[in-house]
Amino acid sequence: MRLLDWLRPPAPTQHLNEAQRQRVANLATPGPLGEHSLRKQRWVVVDVETTGLNLNRDLVLSIGAVVIEDGAIDFSQLFERTLQREAHKPGPSVLIHGLGPSAIAAGSAPAEALLDFMEFVGDSPLLAFHAGFDQHMLQRALKDSLGYRLAHRFFDIAELAPCLCPHGPRREAGLDDWTEHFGLLVEERHHASADALVTAELALILFSHARRQGFDSPAELAQKLSQWRRRQGAPSF
Repeated sequence: MRLLDWLRPPAPTQHLNEAQRQRVANLATPGPLGEHSLRKQRWVVVDVETTGLNLNRDLVLSIGAVVIEDGAIDFSQLFERTLQREAHKPGPSVLIHGLGPSAIAAGSAPAEALLDFMEFVGDSPLLAFHAGFDQHMLQRALKDSLGYRLAHRFFDIAELAPCLCPHGPRREAGLDDWTEHFGLLVEERHHASADALVTAELALILFSHARRQGFDSPAELAQKLSQWRRRQGAPSF
């Protein structure tokens, strides 16, 4: 073995057993956004809780997700996992998400939790509030634990809201601002499943606004958002 082989960190797949490698190989490949109606699209609304806000250092601690299908939240399709993090020492973020050492110790192995999540997602596009953060953290986690490249399309509700409701809260408004604007009841915050649920409720309201404005397919919605970004001087993804 060459010296560089000793220095190079092991590939994530070396830590997976054969069954896990097969599950990675069988994960669905996302297709292009369709021209069918928004109601016919299956959407996965996701929220992650993390050890902090550093995109390159902090870790995913929990994943919560709900499904929008047939124009409604499907409560038979719910996802929630807490990930074990053996080397994690609780920091100030525990005061926000409440995931202490006992909850982390009782969680699932990261590879298993992430495989379960991606199997739950299938080939569906994803929705999140401030999606760039969730997307980046999930991309890192999937690459580090599974050697998997996340290629699913993300829609950012924090962008869709001002795009479709320009007379609502300011562009930089947070989830609390938009839920208050639409009169949504929020019983719990900074909990992955609860945040995913309220984000899904907000998404349904925005889809209704999109249809009234003549945008009734995922592809049309993506085009509308891209045009809005250009007008705002924001990068288009």
